[in-house]
Amino acid sequence: MQILLVHGAGGTPATWSAVAPLLRERGHVVATVTNPMRSLEGDVAHTTAAVDDLDGPVLLVGHSYGGAVITNVGRHPRVRGLVYVAAFAPDENETVQQIVDRYEKAVGSRHMRRGPNGEWYADRSEQYWAETAWDLTPEQRARHEAENRWADDRIYSQPTGTPAWRTVPAWYLLAEQDATLIPETQRDMAVRAGAEIETVPGSHFTPLVHPDRVVGVVERAVSAVGAPAP
Repeated sequence: MQILLVHGAGGTPATWSAVAPLLRERGHVVATVTNPMRSLEGDVAHTTAAVDDLDGPVLLVGHSYGGAVITNVGRHPRVRGLVYVAAFAPDENETVQQIVDRYEKAVGSRHMRRGPNGEWYADRSEQYWAETAWDLTPEQRARHEAENRWADDRIYSQPTGTPAWRTVPAWYLLAEQDATLIPETQRDMAVRAGAEIETVPGSHFTPLVHPDRVVGVVERAVSAVGAPAP
């Protein structure tokens, strides 16, 4: 079973810098992808190409907006399961923005800024860190700051196709104090997707703060859908 890790909006594979080594230590074959974030359709195509480059069955793991990506890429015939880590799990014809708009505004939304062409990025001030990522170390903050990328509005406004969670099993790791994607939203999406739900304390930055818990969910998914690591 190959494991493909998909970052969220504004991110890079550094999102998985604590998770990927732990998985590899346990004998799993792990790959990451760096999506261009110019549109949801483009990121789905880019990640689908990454799946094509892998041999054999694949487990997709998505963080935040990366969940919208894997929801679509999961229709690939070699994808066996989906793992959502504090992530969006949209339904058919639903956009990320529509999901956000149905709920009260997350604290983290006050730190989002628009660029000259409508693109989005997070203004990572001291208040941002205090309100949304209080559980990151200073070193983790510095590393995350370095990967702050612009994201085109189309990643949030383009609708999802038929969601893969209708046909493949899903797991959801819910961040209980998330100030970016509020826990109520996470739970509603996870229940709708029929996912096996596990909760974890802390902020939206679960892959960095609780990599062991992420690995635990991934390994349970691998055991459920395919052969364990050799």
